[in-house]
Amino acid sequence: MHKQIRIGIVVGEASGDILGASLMTALRQHYPEAIFEGIGGERMIAAGFDSHYPQERLAVMGLVEPLMRLPELLRIRKGVVQHFIDNPPDVFIGIDSPDFNLTIEERLKQRGIKTVHYVSPSVWAWRQKRIVKIARAVDLMLTLLPFEAQFYQQHKVPVCFVGHSLADDIAMEPDQQRAREVLGVDSASSVIALMPGSRGGEVKLLGPIFWQTAQWCLQRDPDLEFLVPAANAQRRQQIDEQLAQLPELPITIVDGQSHEVMEAADAVLMASGTTTLEAMLLKRPMVVAYKMAWLSFAIISRLVKSPFFSLPNLLAGKELVSEVLQKQVTPERLGSELLSFFQNPEKTRQLKNEFVQLHESIRCDASKKAATAIAELIEQK
Repeated sequence: MHKQIRIGIVVGEASGDILGASLMTALRQHYPEAIFEGIGGERMIAAGFDSHYPQERLAVMGLVEPLMRLPELLRIRKGVVQHFIDNPPDVFIGIDSPDFNLTIEERLKQRGIKTVHYVSPSVWAWRQKRIVKIARAVDLMLTLLPFEAQFYQQHKVPVCFVGHSLADDIAMEPDQQRAREVLGVDSASSVIALMPGSRGGEVKLLGPIFWQTAQWCLQRDPDLEFLVPAANAQRRQQIDEQLAQLPELPITIVDGQSHEVMEAADAVLMASGTTTLEAMLLKRPMVVAYKMAWLSFAIISRLVKSPFFSLPNLLAGKELVSEVLQKQVTPERLGSELLSFFQNPEKTRQLKNEFVQLHESIRCDASKKAATAIAELIEQK
């Protein structure tokens, strides 16, 4: 007879929603009647998750910007903690969003509730003293990348490297033709995907520059086409408003379907984030850009110890893809990097071969491995 258990989960961003939905499926292999509740996104809710608050309310960026939303964020976090203290789950899992989740995990662990953090914060790259709080907050850390697990082992924090579920879900060889058929894109077209992010703050800062980059590229190659996936209705409206300020461009906006957009493209210009890993797994040449409020950047740039900020480069331990940051984010710089993929086929081929090797290194049946580790923690007396 299977034991019915209650599992608390909090995710703060769309990428966590993907991991959470996959993890729920894997955990049901151990506990078919499990109850999942907390804060989740659309995929988790579709899988039967009871979300007490809209996940979108946690999706804030930078160091300074969350201060403007601090009262609301603190109220939500207090409500989550109190709910799970009053109704203790068999385990609580914080997925990513460490600044929000680690405090929840610490307070619940103090009450004897088992806690897991899934997706390591970049403690190995900056603010390394956070390892002290992490050790207090979690009974188990689940990492996506192998070098992260080594860091926790060095600091005596229980850890399990599980790989990344996207690496399991995405085929080793992408099917560009199928993706183009789904989106109605000509198989012979030269296509660039423009992905300024899934959060409002990202699109505000990067969107206009990305559209100007498209103009710059078109002046040099008028046959190019551009695809833009809108993460949700709010981003669609925001992108529409930005593009209305520019002359007509051959840009097609797609609702959702970011996976298909990347797979259909020949190259991708994108904001830094988890989606860069998906682009790598799809073997898509990319240029990674990031901008944030100047004060946030001034603070973060003094704390970061890693030489890279994009996931493909972090995983490879070297610069595979171009990283463009802050004042360097200009149409000229971004456009020249993008066009180089079309002008230098050998460079593009070598980059794709590197992506294949990285894909293999993190293809570990992640959700199943994570669920097994969590189940073992639950069963510990």
